[in-house]
Formats: sequence, C-alpha cells, structure tokens
Amino acid sequence: MFKLLNGPQTLGESRVFWISFLLVVSVAMLYPAAADAYDVGNVAYLLTWTFMAMGLCLVWGYGGMLSFGQTLFFGVAGYAYAVVATNFGGDAGTTFLALIIALLLACTVAAVLGYFMIWGRVNGVFFGIVTLSATLVLSFFLGQTAGPEWRIGSARLNGFNGMKDMPALNVPWAGGEPLTFEGVPLYYLVLVLVLVVYLGLRVLLNSRFGNVIVAMREDPQRAELLGYDVRKFQLATFVIGSGLAGLSGVLYTSWGQFITPASIGLPAAAMPIIWVAFSGRSDITATLVGSFIVLWVFQVLTVYSQQAALLLMGAMLLCTVIVAPQGFVIGLVQGMRRLMVKGAAPGAPAEGEITA
Repeated sequence: MFKLLNGPQTLGESRVFWISFLLVVSVAMLYPAAADAYDVGNVAYLLTWTFMAMGLCLVWGYGGMLSFGQTLFFGVAGYAYAVVATNFGGDAGTTFLALIIALLLACTVAAVLGYFMIWGRVNGVFFGIVTLSATLVLSFFLGQTAGPEWRIGSARLNGFNGMKDMPALNVPWAGGEPLTFEGVPLYYLVLVLVLVVYLGLRVLLNSRFGNVIVAMREDPQRAELLGYDVRKFQLATFVIGSGLAGLSGVLYTSWGQFITPASIGLPAAAMPIIWVAFSGRSDITATLVGSFIVLWVFQVLTVYSQQAALLLMGAMLLCTVIVAPQGFVIGLVQGMRRLMVKGAAPGAPAEGEITA
C-alpha cells in the first residue's frame, strides 16, 4: 500500500516532497498551541470544504465527469445529519451514528442518480446539466419547507431559515461528560480526516482502479475494448466523490450547528468548480493546497465585501480558462520542476520537452 502513495497519477514523489509534507503536518498539529480559539475554529471550517474539492477532483479531474452536484450531496448529508442527530438527541455518541447514516444516504442518492446518468449514456456537458438541475431542485424544495408540517420526527426543516441547534459531533468520555468536537478537538478531527482522505486517494489513484479511471477519461472506447466495464468504474468514482462532498456537509453542519438551503443553491454549486479548476483538477495535491488557499482568500474578502469576493471567484475562473486551463497551482509546480531539472543538468531537456 505504501508503494502506491507514489505513482504516475499523483505529483510529489521525491524525498523533498515528503519531507515538506511532514513539516506541513507538524506545523498544522502544533498550530492550536500558537493561535487563539477563534482562528483554530476558522481553519477547521476552511478544512471542512476541502473534502468536497478532493471529491470533485476525483470525479472531474480523474474521471472526466464534470459534476455540479457536489453541493447536492453536501446538502443531503448535512440535512440528514441534522435530522438524525436532533431526533437521537446526540447522547452517548449517537452523533457518529448520525454521521454514518448521513454518509450512507448521500452515497445512496449518488448511486441512484449516477446509475441513471451513466447507464443512460449521459456524458459531457449534459452530465453537468443534470447534476446542476438535481442540485437546484433540492435547494428549491428545501426553501419551501417553512411550515410546521415539514418535520421529520422532532426535527423541523424551517425552509429558507434552515435547521439549527442540532448536536455537534461527540463521543462518550471519562467522567460521564461526552467529548464534544468543537474548537480544538474539532480542528484535530478534521485535520486527521483530511490526512486520511488525501493519503487514501493517493493510494486509490495510483492503484489499478486509478489507472482505469484515467484511461476511461482519455478514451472510454479503448478502455472497453481492453475488457473493462467503464460504467461500473464511472459509477464507483462518482459515488466516492459524492460521499466526500457528503462528509463536508456533515462536518460543516456539526461545526456551525446549522445548515440552510443557501449552502446548496446555484452560487454554492459553482464554487467547487472554481476551486478545483484554479488549483488544477488533474492532481489531488494541487487541488487540496489550492482549494484551501482560495477558500482562505475568499473568506478574507467576504469580511469586507461579499460581492467583491464573488466577483473575484468569477474572474479567477475566467483567467483559469483563458490563461492556465491546467490550473494555476499545478502549472506553478510543473514550472518549478522544469527549472530544477534545467538547474541540475545544464543543457538537458526540461520535463515534457522532445529532443530531435
């Protein structure tokens, strides 16, 4: 398994990369000791969105399926967690049962929707249209649930106002008081999950499964001729990526103890596309690093002007499409690698160059 951390489908195979990775992880682990509680909680909030970005990178960047449905599964899992946790009361660690149920529901919805699209040969731009339509339908429906009749057990959906005051993730702890994942505990939980998901995706992408989904992205007919059932691999990729979006939804809901239809609608649905496109959809590391940076910049600008932040996101997408279709972060990394190759061997061709 450890050999699969490095491979042709992921950047970062050198000793320098892994030493840098360990240094970043060490700094992240020590960060709460040097920051106040607000900043720690804020970084945890930013990290919750990176699961959605990594899931889209898997589905779109590696699988070749442009999906606007990440916030659909974000919302399904977030609302499911809110409903189950509210009804269970959040005692004795039942919030983690709510998390599991929410993720299973998000993956089930993804499997059903993905089955009809993939077996129905819906691909290209139409794949994006169908997933966006499903996202908008859910957002519109949840916005119409303001009446008292819209409840599941003791949990009211509350329409555009959304759900709030559901229990945060917690586990039984010594002394009878549960350990609630808020502030620093939540930060460490999210950080560990980011590391597990990132390393797990590197292993997956450099395995036979990863090679097949990249092959089907490049030429699905050739992959079929080689004996692979492309539809099954596409469906598995879509479900895994959607499940990661669902994990973002659960962690977000637990972090703020609220969720609204606004977190699912059109502006929200477009955001993951911008994060991944700007970062570089063809590599999971570039997506993780770039998405976190973009999220941080977006939040800083939102403090001063939400309209300015949205305009910046649009400008970033436009510049990415025109100037760097492969993504700015991955383009920067590849440029640095070419410079290192030239510096180490003067006169040698840079990576990707063809000599006569």
